[in-house]
Amino acid sequence: MTAPSPSERSAFVPAPPPGRRTAVLLLTCPDARGIVAAVAAFLSGHGANIVDVEQHTDADEGLFFQRVEFALDGFDLADDDVLPAFREVSEPFAMEVELRFPERVPRVAVLVSGQDHCLLDLLSRARTGERVGDVVVVVSNHPDHQASCDFFGVPFHHLPVDGPGGKPAQEQALVALLERERVELVVLARYMQVLGPDVVGRYPHRILNIHHSLLPAFVGAKPYHRAHARGVKVIGATAHYATVELDQGPILVQDVAAVTHRDSVEDLVARGRDLEALVLARAVKLHVAAKVLVHGGRAVVFG
Repeated sequence: MTAPSPSERSAFVPAPPPGRRTAVLLLTCPDARGIVAAVAAFLSGHGANIVDVEQHTDADEGLFFQRVEFALDGFDLADDDVLPAFREVSEPFAMEVELRFPERVPRVAVLVSGQDHCLLDLLSRARTGERVGDVVVVVSNHPDHQASCDFFGVPFHHLPVDGPGGKPAQEQALVALLERERVELVVLARYMQVLGPDVVGRYPHRILNIHHSLLPAFVGAKPYHRAHARGVKVIGATAHYATVELDQGPILVQDVAAVTHRDSVEDLVARGRDLEALVLARAVKLHVAAKVLVHGGRAVVFG
């Protein structure tokens, strides 16, 4: 097997899902009678056919959440005209509205430090056609991943934090690189640096992080060693959006694996790596498919 050349990279951008071209409305508003009917009437009145709908009512907070996917065949509004026209529905119900087009694959930057298991998993999934976005660049504060990125035909950039100017200069170079590559989604694939507020603020709900436990347990260094010392019976992984508050962002995906006293620290680390790769990939796919709606400090995940 030979590595793809940069000119062949487009072959690894996943094709849109089979079937008709669709759009997605993600809606949040105070719960009230008539919301579902009003949304359906608007779409039907403009020639759209609803192909998938999911909704959730939070009785405690009195909020309504909905994801509506509709076919664009026969729809009489141009893409840029949908949200302005939808104000006839959104304004009376005080809705927060997001319009997404699942066929538009976001440009993804993967940030990684020394451990490469999540990076390699994402690059492999992208190469085999899974919808984890178009990985256009890999950035690391370690120089170790050049060969892997060369194999997958993805540009690699080493941005050390101990260079001239320290971390502020490194993050300035990072922002410039992300903007130059027109990155739309940043994936922290075991990137062991805390992103500063300038970076996080540029990508609200568009920086995905993987955490090595079920937050907030065993945060910090050597989590598997500490878990082993406590005799835990499950280990876990958490994928969440990064915010300026460390490890406090909205959670998209969590998963666990059972362990026993017979498992060594090495066993826990190996099992944890598998979980981290799986959970991060699931979170990326949910984001790319427009199945996540963020409200406040939590994420409503559809599908």
